[in-house]
Amino acid sequence: MDIPGFPARRAALTLIDAVLRRGETLDQAAGSALARVRGDADRALARAIAGEVLRWRQDLDALIDSATAQVLPGDAKPRAVLEIMLAQVLRLDTPPHAVIATGLPLLAGGPRRLAHGVFSTLMKRGVTLPQRPNLPEAVAARWGERAGAIAAGLAEPPPLDLTLRDPAGTDLWAERLGGVSLLPGHLRLPRGAAVEGLAGFGEGAWWVQDLAAGLPARLLGEGRGRRVLDLCAAPGGKTLQLAAAGWHVTALDIAGRRIQRLRDNLARTGLHAEVVQADALDWEPPAPFDAILLDAPCTATGTCRRHPDVLHRIGMRQIEDMVPLQQRLLDRAAGWLNPGGTLVYAVCSLEPEEGELQAARIGLSPDPIQAMELPAGLAPTSDGWLFTDPGMLSEAGGLDGFFIARWVR
Repeated sequence: MDIPGFPARRAALTLIDAVLRRGETLDQAAGSALARVRGDADRALARAIAGEVLRWRQDLDALIDSATAQVLPGDAKPRAVLEIMLAQVLRLDTPPHAVIATGLPLLAGGPRRLAHGVFSTLMKRGVTLPQRPNLPEAVAARWGERAGAIAAGLAEPPPLDLTLRDPAGTDLWAERLGGVSLLPGHLRLPRGAAVEGLAGFGEGAWWVQDLAAGLPARLLGEGRGRRVLDLCAAPGGKTLQLAAAGWHVTALDIAGRRIQRLRDNLARTGLHAEVVQADALDWEPPAPFDAILLDAPCTATGTCRRHPDVLHRIGMRQIEDMVPLQQRLLDRAAGWLNPGGTLVYAVCSLEPEEGELQAARIGLSPDPIQAMELPAGLAPTSDGWLFTDPGMLSEAGGLDGFFIARWVR
């Protein structure tokens, strides 16, 4: 079909279907879904439409249900098309006539007439979305009293965070790129910047890394030539941090494609690490380490503001599947430390089963995180652990959700 913009809408529909029906991530689905979309702008538009639908789906569906005599099934194609159409008007400021021209061709016959009627009714009503999205019921139940604040942090996609190779240049790079810094070595830019076109990318002066994702490596401090293991290291942001902080880094990961990204990042920044592709459950180090950073595989529900698909893909089954792997990795890591060595455990998850319940079973001596080690506005718990979530630092643009704990052998 030769309607301008139609391939992007068709791709958005395919992306949403892949998440909701097959449990794929948006990244996993993008390869095939965007193959027929020409141009970076249209591919970005397809991703943006799908992301906004997944972020606001509960509220979009409530509007749709308010304008239909009979509730449409949750997996009905007219519902999905209406979600796409409404998200464009209410979140992306697309004119209604353009939405109709590119959305209705996704349907035919009676479903097209139904969608047109529902959309027109809602436009005549002048409907709006709430200030913050309503979470899926199961997600809200899991997150309990934190759910409202977390949801507020999901109302907008996140800004762009950079970690600088040389923290001493923070002020210089903030001025050069027009960003703000929330702590030395960090820079925050408005979202939408074309990363590879920014000053400093080619020379490896910085790399993209969410503010929260940069905290675990910071909690190991300066390396001064000591040996550290970055366990489950790819795609490499923490490896780069540790190498820049003077550690002799061994970076281990099982995934070949992600390992290549790590190597590429090391080459671009001019930093060095020993890169090992292996299964951490089988691998044995030649000697103990002075420090270990375990950013463990997890459900990644803390990344929901940038990956809203996790709101719909992750439930208790996926959480429970991760817990044994995290336990085994923690047990192995604890045994690879030198006496006096430090272990930092982190997960980008908001689920207690993957965070505090894991930390409570470790037999090492706690090394409580201190407030002075954190950006202003964050504080450790009485146990010395750190929780972050998308509702925190909201006035500064928020951050991902993480659980972080630290021990000494």
